[in-house]
Amino acid sequence: MPEFFNLLSPDDARRRFLDHIPPLGEAETVPTESALGRVLAADTAAPQVLPEFRRSSVDGYAVRAPDTFGASESLPAYLRLAGEVLMGRPAEIDIAPGEAALVHTGGMLPDSATAVVMIEHTQTTAEDEIEVRRPVADGENVIQVGEDIQPGDPILPAGHVLRPQDLGGLLAVGIAAIPVARRPRVAIFATGDEVIPPDRRTQPGQVRDVNSATVAALAERAGAIPLRLGILPDDFEVMLAGAQAAIEQHRVDMLVLSAGSSVSVRDRTAEVFDRLGAPGVLVHGVATKPGKPTILAVGGGRPLMGLPGNPVSAFVQFLMLGVPGIYRLMGAQEPRIPALQARLTANVASVAGREDYVPCRLALRDGEWWADPIFFKSNLIFTLVHADGLLKVPLNQAGLEAGEWVEVCPLG
Repeated sequence: MPEFFNLLSPDDARRRFLDHIPPLGEAETVPTESALGRVLAADTAAPQVLPEFRRSSVDGYAVRAPDTFGASESLPAYLRLAGEVLMGRPAEIDIAPGEAALVHTGGMLPDSATAVVMIEHTQTTAEDEIEVRRPVADGENVIQVGEDIQPGDPILPAGHVLRPQDLGGLLAVGIAAIPVARRPRVAIFATGDEVIPPDRRTQPGQVRDVNSATVAALAERAGAIPLRLGILPDDFEVMLAGAQAAIEQHRVDMLVLSAGSSVSVRDRTAEVFDRLGAPGVLVHGVATKPGKPTILAVGGGRPLMGLPGNPVSAFVQFLMLGVPGIYRLMGAQEPRIPALQARLTANVASVAGREDYVPCRLALRDGEWWADPIFFKSNLIFTLVHADGLLKVPLNQAGLEAGEWVEVCPLG
C-alpha cells in the first residue's frame, strides 16, 4: 500500500499551495452598493474633499466663540437669535457679534460662526433671544472642510475585501461603481461508489453527499461561484474525464474532489490531479486532525484540492486551506480569521507534531469566553452542527489542560 508523502504542517502546506496559485487578474465593474464581500481590483483614492462644507456635529446654535466666554449657569451669556439654517440649504445667515443661529446636526455653518453650542446648554428666553450657560472654544462641535478625507487621499488598496463600512465611505465621495476581481468558478465533485444524492433514500452501505453542499457554502461565502457537478464513482478514467470536462466545458478556476484522497487502492484523486497539468500534486498529507490525507495540487495554474470523505475533515480542511486559495485567485490579501481567546472547560488530548482542530461550544461567563470541547469522530457532521467554533491545539503541544487559554476559530 502506498504511503503518504512527507506530512507538512498546516502553515507550510498552505504556503506551498498559495505560492503556486497565480491570481486570475480579471476584473469587472459593479455597483458599489452591491459589492459587499468583493475584492477590490485596483487602488482607490478620494476624488473629492469630504466634508465639502463646515458642518455642525450637534443640534444647537452657531455662534462666535468669544461671545460665550465666561458663560455659566449662574451668569449666562445672552445672544440674539438671527435665524435658522435649514437642512440641505446653504447657510445664508451672517452672524454678527452677539448673535446666534439655530443649526441641526449635519447642517452647514455660516461663514462667520466659529463654534456650535449644544442645545442642552442653552435656554430660550424670548422669541429672538437665547441664553448660553456654558462656553465653547473655537472649532468646538464643528466638522471642518476636508476633516474626513482630502482629494487624492488613498481610501482602500487593491486586494481589500469590501466591508459594509467600506461601501459607505466609497459612496460618500461619489464612487458609485468600482472594479472588483472576477469571482472564481469552483467545481465540486463528490466521489465514491457509496455516495448518493441527498434527496435519495439510502440503502445499506450508502451515505448521502454532505461535502458538496458544505464546501459549496464555504466557497460562496468566500466570494466564489460554486458549481456542484455531481458524484463520480471510484473509477480513475471516469474521475479524470469528469475533472477534464469541468475544466474544458465549465471553464472552472478551481477543482475540488471530496473522498479519494487517502492511500487505499480505490483512492485515485492524486493520480487524477497529476494528469491535469504541471506542477501536479504539491502536498499529500497535512500534519493535522481532522484531515490528514488532504491533497493540494495545482494544474495549469488552477488550484486542485482533494478532501477527505469524512464531513468534518472536509469542512475543516476546506475552511483552512481551500478558502485562502479562493482569495488568492482573486488577488486578495490573505484573509485572517479573527481568533477568539477562551478558557478550556476540559482536558484535550493530542499528539506532538500534529495541529488539531476540535469543535467546541462557546459560553460567556463572568466576562470570559469558555470553550467546551465536543469530542468527535470525523465522519459525524452533527459535531459541527452543534459547534460554535474550532479550538486549536498547536502543532508541537501534546494536548491542552482544563482552565488554560486556547485559541478558537469561530464558526458562523
